[in-house]
Amino acid sequence: MKFPNHVIHRRHRGSRSFMDGAAATTAIKFVRDRGLDHAVEREKNLRPLLNVKNLIKSEPSKSLPISIIAQNKDSLKIPSRPIEFIRKYPSVFHEFLPGGIGIHPHIKLTQEVLDIDADEHLVYESDSYRQLVADRLLKLLMISRMNKIPINILDKLKWDLGLPQNYLKTLVPDFPDCFRVVGSNESGQLELVCWSDELAVSILGKAMEGGSGYSKGMPLAFPVKFSKGFEMDKKVKKWWDDWQKLPYVSPYENALHLSPKTDESDKWAAAVLHEILNLFVAKKAERDDVLCIGEYLGIRSRFKRVLLHHPHIFYLSSKIGTYTVVLKEAYKRGLLIENNPLMNIRNRYLHLMHTVKEHGKDISMSSVTNQEKKAASNASKKEAGDDDSEEENNGVSVTFSGSETENGDSDEEEDRFKGGRRGSREAVAVSRRRTTTSRSKRKNGDFETHLGDGEGERAMGRRHSRTKPKVPQPLNASTNVHRRSQQRSSS
Repeated sequence: MKFPNHVIHRRHRGSRSFMDGAAATTAIKFVRDRGLDHAVEREKNLRPLLNVKNLIKSEPSKSLPISIIAQNKDSLKIPSRPIEFIRKYPSVFHEFLPGGIGIHPHIKLTQEVLDIDADEHLVYESDSYRQLVADRLLKLLMISRMNKIPINILDKLKWDLGLPQNYLKTLVPDFPDCFRVVGSNESGQLELVCWSDELAVSILGKAMEGGSGYSKGMPLAFPVKFSKGFEMDKKVKKWWDDWQKLPYVSPYENALHLSPKTDESDKWAAAVLHEILNLFVAKKAERDDVLCIGEYLGIRSRFKRVLLHHPHIFYLSSKIGTYTVVLKEAYKRGLLIENNPLMNIRNRYLHLMHTVKEHGKDISMSSVTNQEKKAASNASKKEAGDDDSEEENNGVSVTFSGSETENGDSDEEEDRFKGGRRGSREAVAVSRRRTTTSRSKRKNGDFETHLGDGEGERAMGRRHSRTKPKVPQPLNASTNVHRRSQQRSSS
């Protein structure tokens, strides 16, 4: 029996969700968000750059021949020819020939990037940050069904979780009451040792507990941000409102009693994905990595449905040659709202990447937008102890209305970002032409000023004769008398 569209949706368990209908699925249209696309695109080459940096730093000589970097291109995730990638960032890498007779150029790090690297090391070694990372790992283990996570999955999420390079030796042993490694490092697992009721609270549930007396099983709505231009069909809007009113099941609770293809199950999967993205330092991750952890949790297909049906919660960006899942509520105009010391360090790396040197002076490339400058400025202020910045926010706001939209960056700013190194060369060329023109003007002016008295006056006269019209002088009385006397003598 075929039901009308307005009665397809059922909220009781065991029924299929409204969004399983093909007509309803096509009603949700993807709308591009320039601000979030920019947040993804600006970090395009950051990870491979830091991979090369760490490889060079691990060498005793603090330098490497370019041939070694080329051999490890795939593991370093370098997107282009290694020599082109290295030369693209002269403010980070310095190319030289050892002893002046080397056949293959060697690469070492500049002092500027070494200074940032030293500050990054201090962040990883600080007690406060180590505790934050340990809490993230503990919460991720409690979300896992078996309270275990394979090491190879953690290695994929190491960048997103903000783990140090050798976290199995430098971090895990310092928290024996929280977790431990079972098996070998390559094929082993990180296992939960002790459950923490204090940490087993989702960020969404924690935010609502203090304000509205939230208790387990109550309906809880997800914070949303509708992109500019997003429209929702009336039937989908009705479904969305009902979906938000469904009981909220915490990602730390057992949800095996929920039927896989129901709205209740999808809302729990959305809660799991929402919590995992909140554990990531940048509140975003590549879709393949998200689906990888989803497959281990046994809800890969539910993650796919959540990403398809809820673009106003989880934005899917297609920039940098892959898909990236972004938690929309965590960003405002392309900038991360939450303050994180590691993200401050990464913003400094980004600022250095897009800086070129000319005559010993630092010049910002055209691809560095006002947002990146603001992020780098905020990072320096936060390191200096300035806590009054507007962008600092230790908690994620969960109260957004439908009228709050992200306009994102302008087309002009995005085009400047795409310009990359070409934009920097054009900016430097324009600067040189202006400098040359101004110098030539000053030189010509000085030459004409220092001419001889006669030549200088004649030159100035010629210049003024071209611009100023001749004005007839009025006749005075003596001139009139002289003319009348000449007329009398002639007659």
